[in-house]
This record gives sequence, C-alpha cells and structure tokens, in this order.
Amino acid sequence: MNICLFTNEEINKPLDARDERAIHLNRVLHKNEGDTFSAGIIGGQAGTATITKAVEVPNPKTGKNDVQYEFSFKGESDGKPLFPLIMIIGFPRPIQLKRLLRDVAALGACEVHLTGTELGEKSYMQSTLVERGAAYQMLLDGTVQAASTHVPELFLHSSLKECLESISENDIKITLDNIRPKGSLEALMRGVEKLSENQKVVAAIGSERGWTDKERELLREKGFKICSMGSRVMRTETAATVSASIILSKLGFLN
Repeated sequence: MNICLFTNEEINKPLDARDERAIHLNRVLHKNEGDTFSAGIIGGQAGTATITKAVEVPNPKTGKNDVQYEFSFKGESDGKPLFPLIMIIGFPRPIQLKRLLRDVAALGACEVHLTGTELGEKSYMQSTLVERGAAYQMLLDGTVQAASTHVPELFLHSSLKECLESISENDIKITLDNIRPKGSLEALMRGVEKLSENQKVVAAIGSERGWTDKERELLREKGFKICSMGSRVMRTETAATVSASIILSKLGFLN
C-alpha cells in the first residue's frame, strides 16, 4: 500500500485489528504509537495520519497479535485528481479484467466503461468480478498503488451502442483497430494540442476478437477516429494500458 484510504466515516474511527489496512500497518510497515503513515479520504484529500494509540489484539487463527489503531488525520493535498481520459473496453477475460482495472486506475483515467461487444464472450459479463463491489475493489487497488485518493467511475453496458450514448459529442474520440486504421495513435495525438474546458479524450478498445464491421461503422458515426499502435495484435489489457500511457504522455500529464 502506497497510501491507506478511508471513507469520510472511517477517517474518524479506530481501525479494526482485522482490517487489511491495520494488518499492513502492523506486519509490513511495523507502525507503533507516535508513528505516521500516508493516508487519504476516498474522493478527497491526501495527507498524513499520526497513530495516537496502538492496542495488540490476539488472533487465534494465526497465533499472532494483530493491532487496533487509533489515529488523527491531517489533509495536505487534493490527492492527485484524475486525468480527462475515458476508457471504453470490451469485456475481457476475468483474469485480465483484474489487472486492467488496477492499471487503468493507477494511470489516472477518470472513467472506465466496460461494454459487451458482438464478438466478445457473453459469459465474461456474468462473472462475479464485474459486479460493482469486486470491480470497484480492483479500481481502488490501482488508486492505492498510485498513492492517489480519486477512484475512476465505473460503468457497465450490455452493448457498444448503449455505451456510446453516454459519451459527449464534444470529446475527442479514438478507437484502436488493426483493420483499416487511418493512422497511428501517436500521430493522431500529436495533432491534439490542448483540450478545451470540460473536454476529454475517449479511447475505445475492443474485446479479444476486436470490433465487427457493424461496430466500426457505429464508432465512425459517433465521431471516433480509427487508429492503431502498429501491426502487432495485443491483448485487451495490454492495448488499454499502452494506449492510455501514450494518450496521457502526449497530453503532457506524464511529464
């Protein structure tokens, strides 16, 4: 954990000894009364927590003592606001989805839209990982990795058509595709000098077998420019993280 995140309600309460954050503070960071650690409020400020009390509690399962912590929190920054990048992603395999959500959150995308596609495996959408609680935890893990406090919003859509109805006409829209691309993502982003107020970049990545011709036409109609990242075919999770990195770099957010 690069930061311990709490809700507004939790930030003023003792941290239970069985909580994974308390276990991390105890067993990994070896924190005691008087020590400090990086902390933040989800969706709010980041800062420093000072441990005011540490009480050992026996754990009969492990035979070791866990520690319950009481602490005070001081906000010091805005917690690294998210970047104006929206990711539309065709449902990948559940094991890929875990890594994908963590990495996209760590990079700082502001929204993630998971969508069903015509060639995507329908059973992936029924996975317990796409339930809001489990998927949100993956996004939270990525946010902690980035030492941020702001978690990307997550949206689930049954089809690409439904998904695109939620995208603003004012945004810059890009879709990755190895079939008849009009240029490279890097070249396209070189032409984007600066985003206007409230404008975002939307990057759409298909599921494992890509887009159908019908979906490509739908994307064109909605103003998406079709581009590629070279001739190599990437996994959905790889394409998502690489494209997000290129876009954010070209916009100057990774300087």
